Amino acid sequence: MYNKNLKLVITALILAFAVYQFTEGYIGNGIMLILFSSIFVFLYFKNEFILLAFLRLRKQDFVGAKRWLDKIKNPSSALVKKQEGYYNYLHGIMVSQTNMNDAEKYFKKALTFGLAMDHDVAMAKLNLAGIAFSKRRPQEAKLLLNEAQKLDKRNMLTDQIKMMKDNMKKAQMPNQHYGGSRQGRRR
Repeated sequence: MYNKNLKLVITALILAFAVYQFTEGYIGNGIMLILFSSIFVFLYFKNEFILLAFLRLRKQDFVGAKRWLDKIKNPSSALVKKQEGYYNYLHGIMVSQTNMNDAEKYFKKALTFGLAMDHDVAMAKLNLAGIAFSKRRPQEAKLLLNEAQKLDKRNMLTDQIKMMKDNMKKAQMPNQHYGGSRQGRRR
């Protein structure tokens, strides 16, 4: 993996050589070098290992995604702020099935660093709502769930939000099934 600043240096060198090619009359070479330098600009804003980890996650390959994320040794210096948010977001998704405490930590970090897309923020808040609800913090879970619903403008998480709200209602009214009194339970 190239350091984020090294990508900018490589871009500047390629652009300088493109200008040289233009001055020598090799217009086609100059244009091709400018297009080539745009790859490094793209990789400055979208880290290559995070992109590959996203591809692994789409195939439900958590081990492969973890392997790609582990190649990023020092995220704070190698990634820009939004990339660091997605780095933590991906870690949160991967550990959410096994370790809720770590998942909560990763999702909160991801929200702190920022995520570029609203549906990613909604997904992180939905996961945090589920974690808060399982840790017996229903007020925080309701707040996070409402925020996730507001951010879900494309209705991609509608079913999950509805299911979580139904689960929260069921958990809050356990006595209603028995008539609300102890005598109702004995019958």
